[in-house]
Amino acid sequence: MGQGLIIGEPLGGDSARVQALAAMLQRAGFDTTASADVRRDIWYKLWGNMTMNPLTAITGATVDRVLDDPLTRRFCTAAMAEAAAVGARIGCAIEQTPEDRHQITRKLGAFKTSMLQDVEAGRAIELDALVTVVQEIAQRVGVATPTIDMLLGLARLHGRVHGLYPEAAAVSA
Repeated sequence: MGQGLIIGEPLGGDSARVQALAAMLQRAGFDTTASADVRRDIWYKLWGNMTMNPLTAITGATVDRVLDDPLTRRFCTAAMAEAAAVGARIGCAIEQTPEDRHQITRKLGAFKTSMLQDVEAGRAIELDALVTVVQEIAQRVGVATPTIDMLLGLARLHGRVHGLYPEAAAVSA
């Protein structure tokens, strides 16, 4: 998990150019995997990061503390279920359960997500790439995301109050 590069054709499948790029990156010392379904791989990574990153940024807690609290753990599970429903609708089904992913994340211990590190360093948060995109895709494909909507609203407001997210960003329902 988190070790290496996954590359692939945007529309899926295998190709000589992806295999050549993977071989070149491997020769350069990168742990590289050529994926036949890179969209699903991207969605899977997003599915795992889109809840924990903003929750840790808002609370200042490490991932173990988020998972140790039954209410925040349940909140993460609900948001992940919504994101999995969006993924299924766009052809990127998630085969794990949120609980399976929580067990993997739990093994990281007192880990600080990149968004929490950004907040602590006073850097802009990458909220749009992790949460706004999921909400926008959900709206386009007709999947309700009340938990993701709450998470986005809370994280966006937190970012704006602390000068880490632009005030001028479009506000969606």
